Amino acid sequence: MRALTEIAEEYEFLEADDRYRMLIELGRELEPMPAPLKTEATLVRGCSAQVWVYPTGDARALHFLADSNAAITKGIVALVIAAVQDRPAPEVAAMDIEAALEPFDLTRQLSSNRTQGLPNMIALVKSHAARIAGSPA
Repeated sequence: MRALTEIAEEYEFLEADDRYRMLIELGRELEPMPAPLKTEATLVRGCSAQVWVYPTGDARALHFLADSNAAITKGIVALVIAAVQDRPAPEVAAMDIEAALEPFDLTRQLSSNRTQGLPNMIALVKSHAARIAGSPA
C-alpha cells in the first residue's frame, strides 16, 4: 500500500470523477482479507456498507487487514489504513487520523451516506491500537 502523503499528492490534482476512480483503485490495492476474519467482531458499526477491520502485527508494527462490500467505501477504509499501516500501536492510538485525512476533504467530495461510517472506522482502528499498545482508547 502506498503512503498516505503520496496518495494525497496524486488526489489533489484529480477532478471529481477521477477521485472516485482513484478511491475504487485504492480499495482494490488493499491486502486481501480472508473471509473467516469477516465477523461481527471485526465489523465496523454505523457504515451504510459492510466494512471489516482486523488488526495484525504487534505493538511495534501494527498492521491492518480491511475490506468492504462497496467499492467507494473500500477506498475510504483504504485511506484510513494507509494513514496507520505498520506504525507502532501507541502512535496509532494517539494519532489524529481525521487530520491526516483532511487533504482528501471526503465530507465535501462524497455524499454523507458514503462518509457516515468514517468516524467509526477511525474509532475502531484507534481502539484496536490502544488495546494492543496496552493503553486506554
